[in-house]
Amino acid sequence: MEIKVGIGDHAVAKKTGIISTYGLGSCVGITLYDRLTKVGGLLHALLPESSRYGGKGNPAKYVDTGLELLIRDMVKLGASPRRLEAKLFGGAHMFSNVNNENLMIGKKNVEVAKRELRKRGIKLVAEDTGGRGGRTIYLDVSTGKVRMRKVSGGKVMETVF
Repeated sequence: MEIKVGIGDHAVAKKTGIISTYGLGSCVGITLYDRLTKVGGLLHALLPESSRYGGKGNPAKYVDTGLELLIRDMVKLGASPRRLEAKLFGGAHMFSNVNNENLMIGKKNVEVAKRELRKRGIKLVAEDTGGRGGRTIYLDVSTGKVRMRKVSGGKVMETVF
């Protein structure tokens, strides 16, 4: 069974299944996993901080509030926040003609994701961020492994984290 997560969305599962998200550009994909209970989750966040963008609308589209939703739903399935491990993907710089620091959303998404994980005491165990390519990720809930497909410069690369 595959659960597909869209932009500004998240999903959780326990013991079996694949949770995936497609087309991570400047967005970030954050996976969380509790090895003991085999509860996994994935967030596909579009923007870094809800307060910076008025905090309106869907909280899952922001890294900070989306992470809270993801953790809450994983706890409902039996995960412990103290045992969570994170993997971080995306945050690409998609437009080479944009050099204004305020418009580098991908970089800011990665910075905020790392800050929010640290703040919650969640260990970041793997990441593939930055660059210019798009990424698709698949979290295997039975193992916690993430398969990433990255397209950059016309080349396709697959890696397992």
